[in-house]
Amino acid sequence: MYRKIKRRVFEIIEKADKGDTASRIFDIFILVLIIVNVLSVFLETFKISECIRAILYEIEVLSVTIFSVEYVLRVWTADLLHEDMPPLRARLKYIFSFMALIDLFAILPFYIPLVLTVDLRILRMLRLVRLLRVFKANRYTKSLHKIIGVIREKSAELASAIFMLFVLMLISSVLIYYIESPVQPDVYTNALSGLWWSVAIFTSVWLGDIYPVTVAGRILCAFMAVLGVAIIAVPTGIISSGFVENSNEADDEKFQLLKEMKAEMDEMKEKLEK
Repeated sequence: MYRKIKRRVFEIIEKADKGDTASRIFDIFILVLIIVNVLSVFLETFKISECIRAILYEIEVLSVTIFSVEYVLRVWTADLLHEDMPPLRARLKYIFSFMALIDLFAILPFYIPLVLTVDLRILRMLRLVRLLRVFKANRYTKSLHKIIGVIREKSAELASAIFMLFVLMLISSVLIYYIESPVQPDVYTNALSGLWWSVAIFTSVWLGDIYPVTVAGRILCAFMAVLGVAIIAVPTGIISSGFVENSNEADDEKFQLLKEMKAEMDEMKEKLEK
């Protein structure tokens, strides 16, 4: 009986399978709760009445309670997630997994002030960690799961593209510093100032607070702006190709499955005819 209840709890808190209404309701409820929590974090930054602030606090208490129970249940059923491991080892593996750490860091800011009686107001900044709850949505949405899967598969290519971008940004930051610092010593004080300019150029986010005034600097700026468009497009292309490959693999699997089903049906038809 105990094992049966544990198995059912595990099935409910994991991603919903087709036809499992209870698991589907749980998934939707957690998603809604995550969205409400993220919205409450934004609302707290506005000047709101004490009544609304009290309501937000009640939502916080309710949410932390639910997320805490969910966390405990996931630790309890971790041995079913990793059935090839001993129970203790399976729970430890889950506790130190990425999603479990997200769950833990999302609820810790509520409990820390209750444990520490010292007036550590700086700990209030930990409440911003509540925004991590939005990453819990990955567990309940197939789309986000697919995106992370594609990024994981293309991690080597993405790392190479990002590394090349970083190297070009460093080179351009040093070049713009040596070109512009003689005429703008207060603006281009060191290579870090050039790096800020480089980030603005490569990402096409122009804030207008730092820019070249020399002819050589402007030529470098134009060249890096054009190059930046091409370089920034590389990670996008890599991810896009990953989605195409993923989609083709899914289509091939479906085709193979249909082919096997057709073969089985033909075999059954032959047996019936005999």
